Amino acid sequence: MPITVLSPADLRLTIDPDALGFVDTSELIEEPLPWIGQTRAEAAARFGLGMDQPNYNLFVLGEVGSGRSSLLKQAMHEVAASRRIPPDLCYLHNFDAAERPLALRLPAGEGRLLRQLLAQAVKTLQADIPQCLAGQVYKVESARIEKAWKVEETQAYAALSAFAEARGFSLYREDGRMMFTLTGKKGQALTEDEVLALPKARRLAIEQADQELRAEITRYFEQTQPLERAMNEALAVLRRRVVKPLLEREWQAIRGGLNKQIKDASKLNAYLDAIAQDVLDNLELFHGVGEDETRQEALQNRLKRYRVNLVVDNGGLAGAPVIVEDNPLFRALFGSIEYQSENDVLLTDFSCIRAGSLLQAHGGFLMLYLRDVLADPLMWEKLRRFLRSGRLQIEEPGVSLTPIATVSLVPEAVDIEVKIVLIGSRDQYYELQEAAPEFTRHFRAKVDFADSFSASADTRRASSVFVAHACRQYGLPHFSAAAVARLLEESHREADDQSRESAIFARTEALVMESAAVCRARGPCLVTASDVEAALQAHIGRHDYPEQRLRESIFEGDVLIDLHGDRVGQLNGLTHIDLGDHRFGLPVRLSARTYAGEEGLLNIEREVELSGPIHDKGVFILQGYLAGLFAHLAPLSLNASIVFEQQYHGVEGDSASCAELYALLSSLSGLPIRQGIAITGAVNLHGEVLPVGGVNEKIEGYFRVCEAAGLDGRQGVLIPARNRRHLMLEPRVVDAVARGRFHIHTADTVSEGIALLTGVPVGELTAGGHYPHTSVLGHAQEALLAFRRACQMQEHPRNTRRPFRGVDRSRPR
Repeated sequence: MPITVLSPADLRLTIDPDALGFVDTSELIEEPLPWIGQTRAEAAARFGLGMDQPNYNLFVLGEVGSGRSSLLKQAMHEVAASRRIPPDLCYLHNFDAAERPLALRLPAGEGRLLRQLLAQAVKTLQADIPQCLAGQVYKVESARIEKAWKVEETQAYAALSAFAEARGFSLYREDGRMMFTLTGKKGQALTEDEVLALPKARRLAIEQADQELRAEITRYFEQTQPLERAMNEALAVLRRRVVKPLLEREWQAIRGGLNKQIKDASKLNAYLDAIAQDVLDNLELFHGVGEDETRQEALQNRLKRYRVNLVVDNGGLAGAPVIVEDNPLFRALFGSIEYQSENDVLLTDFSCIRAGSLLQAHGGFLMLYLRDVLADPLMWEKLRRFLRSGRLQIEEPGVSLTPIATVSLVPEAVDIEVKIVLIGSRDQYYELQEAAPEFTRHFRAKVDFADSFSASADTRRASSVFVAHACRQYGLPHFSAAAVARLLEESHREADDQSRESAIFARTEALVMESAAVCRARGPCLVTASDVEAALQAHIGRHDYPEQRLRESIFEGDVLIDLHGDRVGQLNGLTHIDLGDHRFGLPVRLSARTYAGEEGLLNIEREVELSGPIHDKGVFILQGYLAGLFAHLAPLSLNASIVFEQQYHGVEGDSASCAELYALLSSLSGLPIRQGIAITGAVNLHGEVLPVGGVNEKIEGYFRVCEAAGLDGRQGVLIPARNRRHLMLEPRVVDAVARGRFHIHTADTVSEGIALLTGVPVGELTAGGHYPHTSVLGHAQEALLAFRRACQMQEHPRNTRRPFRGVDRSRPR
């Protein structure tokens, strides 16, 4: 096919504002915002969110700004609204093992109610128990028990006293101890000196009596202590019997105050019974004489055990919870146990347990970002263990490594039913799939967001609705239909495709806000197409400093670029530079030299390690194609060098392989190439020109250089024909083409391109196996044959010199 010169209509898609069906975006406010161009992702998300089976967590793939987070949040809220409210979660003191707090799930709102009812019951017991134990009934019955004990104890003491008096001792009590002294005939207490003055026989009798009295005192205690214990037990039973109705009344009020049926009712009943037993075992703390600080402190420490630690309160929800964890630290995600330092010991109890996002999301949805999770290996490993078991054990990592002693807890593990939505990139997804094969078993719902989508009237309408919603959300002036049409054209430009729109709506949203700012500077009115254009130019002006400096280096002559005339083995290629926030293109000179030899093609960039693997692949392909052109001359006797001049930061990509081939053919044939035409395109082994990326930026970058130097009407670019639908050039390039001052050529094969550049037919192989002498390939063939002869001459040189014959000048002639 011959070279095609594109018309202005081919260079850019123009959207008719009248075809959008509205005057301005205020008419679209009430229309719902759909998943624009994400039909596949929406179906996958609905499927994953609707699956109640385990391991159907969602992994959301897509580029940042594609709406993957916002759309999934919207979908999660929609599904969560139709689901039942999950239960509350409480942690309670374990009276059998305090270091293992109990977990209790209650219907939503019942956890808060239980905490209030139990706190009120404990407060009531604090007031009622002392009153009950100070009541007439308790006093009478306790007096009777004490009186009965007193009678028996008095009788036993009287008998002991009589026993002591009969042996000459006086018996009395002092500070709870039994004391006795030896008395004289007149009943007075004898001193030690008086005892020593007694006859020996009398002293021996006293010693014998002393031993007998001590034995009798022991028998007294053996007799009275069981009586005292029986009295205390009887009093304790009495106190329990008197207080127990109070407890039963309060516990019945708690059970009756809970509004919903409790699945773990037996667990709750056992806990309330354990509290009741603990209260009955420690009634002395509730009823004491005076305001004993020690008793009050002990009572308050005891009452702390009767509280409810409500770690998850779902009483205010209207459906299932939706949690978006933007800061997934270990404690924030899995929960934590708080500690307090006391006397160089870290202390804690069940009330210091705190829930994390996983516990809070039970019965609902939890959104995480994979990059954040992978940042902490410990967190990632625990998440993997949770995915395997579905149970969560709250722990505090690193406590065992603290320099001081620690009182630790092992809270009861709980089952969690949660749908995890993990946000990541495609690279992260496939890397994780390879590194952790079990990963895909837990994330069976893959939601893949597209980067772009086929444009249609429906998608343009939906994009217009998106603009309307953005205006309402941010309080911006509405956009005219012409302004929306300009936004849509820019979306096509972002996608580098006249038939597709970009799905990265974050860029569109930013452009909406910037265009509205330009409009507001003019006054209250609708945003127009000129406002959008001004915002685009302002954005470029904020980011194009590197491009400007590189262009200036060309204008100042520091970078060598020829825009006029013809040169052999030299032409202008086109490069594409992506800085992340700004993309642009610039020309770069390619030079090639060919000469006789056996080494083949030398890629200088590759030799000095300034080229990437894709570029090297492109060079090898063009080398293969070049060898195929002259296969009838094989083996080729050729040395060739090719280089990107003044490139010091590396070259990657195969989009320069066409230009490299043209430079080689020019050098080999000796035919000059038009310097005003810059080339981009990749080539395959059959000489077909393949499409390349960044074609708009490449053309515009070269156009700006030519425009600054002065357009002469012979300048332009040569691009692959397959890039035709990717063209979304800026209006001034289109205008220059319309006026014939700049040209855009397309080629399907490299042979079409070399004919354009040299003005000489490329030539076709004849039946005799030769190219026409007047063709490009004919000239190249002649050069290759000359190279072969030169190489053969070097291998087998001919001796064309005559032998040297000397002349004897000593003899006369």
